[in-house]
Amino acid sequence: MRRIKTNTLLIKTPEGIVFSLLLAGPVTRFLAWALDLACIGALSSAVGTLLGLLGLISFDLARAIIVLACFIIQIGYGIVMEWFWRGQTIGKRLLRLRVMDAQGLRLQFSQIVIRNLLRFVDLLPAFYLVGGVACLISRRAQRLGDFAANTIVVRNPKVKEPDLDQLLAGKFNSLRQYPHLSARLRQRVSPTEARVALQALLRRDELDALARVELFEEIAGHFRSLVEFPPEANEGITEEQYVRNVVDILFRSQWPNRQEKPEAAPA
Repeated sequence: MRRIKTNTLLIKTPEGIVFSLLLAGPVTRFLAWALDLACIGALSSAVGTLLGLLGLISFDLARAIIVLACFIIQIGYGIVMEWFWRGQTIGKRLLRLRVMDAQGLRLQFSQIVIRNLLRFVDLLPAFYLVGGVACLISRRAQRLGDFAANTIVVRNPKVKEPDLDQLLAGKFNSLRQYPHLSARLRQRVSPTEARVALQALLRRDELDALARVELFEEIAGHFRSLVEFPPEANEGITEEQYVRNVVDILFRSQWPNRQEKPEAAPA
């Protein structure tokens, strides 16, 4: 289920999890394309200089190869960069833009190829006029290549560092009574896993009740499979509280300013 509000695309999964995506507008996308065009020009110039040495053998052959190479660079630049950088080129990365599937699914290679091949249509008659008009009249700011490939371009604004003291303070963490197991947990949890758990806590109020319970059950189960704490460490706490305790250990290796007291009641 999807709904649009201003420049934001909301995608709701069957599990009840809502993703909010900021759509990139025509101006930002044009600036990213201008940066990419400069990169393509620099790369084409460098390749042309190298291939120009073939002119010593045959001028016509050298010119034909240079034209072909420049064409391949113009087409291949976007395809290669967006595939290996997961929807980003140099211009998009600098402006914090990313190409995504319109339903929030994994971006496929065929989608990248289609949207880049149709770029020449969007460029007509000049300066991205067709593509710019399409973005303006589209509710999801899509150019023709995006329509054909079922893709969107989103903005990834710089995320502010979360206030961990506000998120985690004021609750007793029973896992901290076992420092050796806590240290082992920090060693075994990857940065990606830690960020997923933190984001789940930050966005927990956006989830439906059932989806929220299922999500934290899955995350807690994963962390328990990495390190097993004694049963008394988990006594009387919910799966969400267990994940909060784990995040507290992962992101705040030192004890908080206010020492928790063992006799405090678990949340």
